[in-house]
Amino acid sequence: MRAFQVHDFDNAPQLAEVPTPEPAAGEVALRISACGVNFADMLMAKGKYQDTPPPPFTLGMEVCGTVIALGEGVTTPAIGTRVTVFGGRGGMAEVGVFPADLCRAVHASMPDTVAAGFQVAYGTSHLGLTRRARLQKGEMLLVLGAAGGVGLTAVEIGKVMGATVIAVARGADKLEVARAAGADHLIDSNAGDLKAQLKALCATIGGVDVVYDPVGGEAFMASLSVCNREARVVVIGFASGDIPKVPANILLVKNIDVIGFYWGGYLAFQPDALTDSLAELMQWYADGLLKPHISDVLPLDRAQDGLDLIASRKSTGKVVITP
Repeated sequence: MRAFQVHDFDNAPQLAEVPTPEPAAGEVALRISACGVNFADMLMAKGKYQDTPPPPFTLGMEVCGTVIALGEGVTTPAIGTRVTVFGGRGGMAEVGVFPADLCRAVHASMPDTVAAGFQVAYGTSHLGLTRRARLQKGEMLLVLGAAGGVGLTAVEIGKVMGATVIAVARGADKLEVARAAGADHLIDSNAGDLKAQLKALCATIGGVDVVYDPVGGEAFMASLSVCNREARVVVIGFASGDIPKVPANILLVKNIDVIGFYWGGYLAFQPDALTDSLAELMQWYADGLLKPHISDVLPLDRAQDGLDLIASRKSTGKVVITP
C-alpha cells in the first residue's frame, strides 16, 4: 500500500510503498477514506511535536475509514462499520491499524471528509471552552487565528454556547469565513497594530472574558490588554512560532488565569472527557448547529501540499487528504 512517511527529520516526508499492516490484539484495520491534516502533523514531520515517534512512521493523526479486519479479542466495531478515530499517526495511508476502543461510529449524515477532520479541531475547541475556560452564556470570547483549523471551530462553538465572539484573522477573505461561522466582530491582524485595534473595539463593546489562543507571540500579548478582571486565557498552541513569556504582573493585577490545554493529552489520563465531549459535538452536528468548513481536499500524492497549506496559513478551516 501507499503511505506518506517520515524517514528522518532532516528531509521532507515521502510517499512510499510499504507492507499493508495487520491489526494486533485490541486493534482494527481501516480502509482509510479521508485523513484530516493538523498543525501538529507539520511539527511531527520536523521532530518538533511533543508526541513525535521515532522514524520511520506514517503521518496523519485523525481519520475516517471502514473497518476491514479485526485483531484478536475485538468484536466491535464490526467489519464494514464506518468510523472515525484519533490515532496520533498512521492516517495518511491507504490502510491503517488503530485501537478498537478509540473508534467511534460516524453519523450517517456526516461525509467522510468532514468526519476525518472533526475530532481534533472541534474537540479541542469544545473541551477548551467548556472544561478549561468555563465559557458562560453572554460572555465575550476573543478568538485568535479565527479562520484556522481550531480557531474557526472556536468561533462556531462559542456562538452555540451563547457568547459574543470577536474574531481575529489575516485579511478580508479569512475574516469573511469567520463571519460566516458566526463571529460578531472582526479584526484584521494585517491592518496595523493589533493591540490598538482590540482596545478601540473593546472601548465600545466591553472587555474580553475568555481568550482562545492558538497563535501565541504578539497576539497573546495584545489580548491581555483587553481582558476583563478574572478573564481566562486558554493557550492552545503557537502557530506564530513565538512562545510568549507571560507577564505575571498583569495576571496578578487583573486576576487573569492563563490556562494550558492539550487535547490529545486527555487520552492518557482522562479519556472519558474526550468521549463525552465528542458525543455532544456529534449531536450538535446532527442537530445542524455545526457547519464544518473544509478549504482543501487533496489526494495522497499531494499530502506535502496539505502540510504546506497549513505552514503558510493559506488554508481556512480544515485540509483533508483522501487516500
